[in-house]
Amino acid sequence: MLYGRNAETAEIDRLLEGVWGGRSGLLVLRGEAGIGKSALLEYAAGRAGGARVLRATGVEYESGMPYAGLHMMLGRHLDGLDRLPDVQAGALRAALGMGGAGGDRFLVGLAVLTLLAELAEERPLVVLVDDAQWLDGPSAEALLSRARRLRAEPIALLLRAGGTSRRRACRSCGSAGSTRCRRRGCWTSVRRTCRSTCGATC
Repeated sequence: MLYGRNAETAEIDRLLEGVWGGRSGLLVLRGEAGIGKSALLEYAAGRAGGARVLRATGVEYESGMPYAGLHMMLGRHLDGLDRLPDVQAGALRAALGMGGAGGDRFLVGLAVLTLLAELAEERPLVVLVDDAQWLDGPSAEALLSRARRLRAEPIALLLRAGGTSRRRACRSCGSAGSTRCRRRGCWTSVRRTCRSTCGATC
């Protein structure tokens, strides 16, 4: 039971209702430690019903390891790479250390979007990311740069980021700038994502 979080749980419920209605959505939970953000993630997991739930957690000591977050999130579903176009599958395999040389970041992001869409064809998909401020830059870029391209896919992306900031979301692409946090490395990664996707500087 969550007390005093009616507004937040209602917003999560709307996000999940949209997914079951065939619409995608992105929601970011921000704030200082200890205010119940992780409990809200668990609430979302419990309310997901029959949706497939993918989870990842940013870890400080892994924040410098490229694609560690994606590997955690997609590790159990990498058999789906065989359904991706060869060039996308090759880029993602290389990024995750499964063979090949270097994964082009654009193709990796495209592969992530395609794989998530493939998984969502079977049943709605809910992606939960805890401690997103510690997510490694390439994983954050792959997720955020593609999140704004979600349209009719039944995919919900819910991020929990620690810390607060006065920075505003990117006015041009909103979703990419919405993971505001204090950590400079994280903000730099998000700002770079905004520039690459909409040409704006957050």
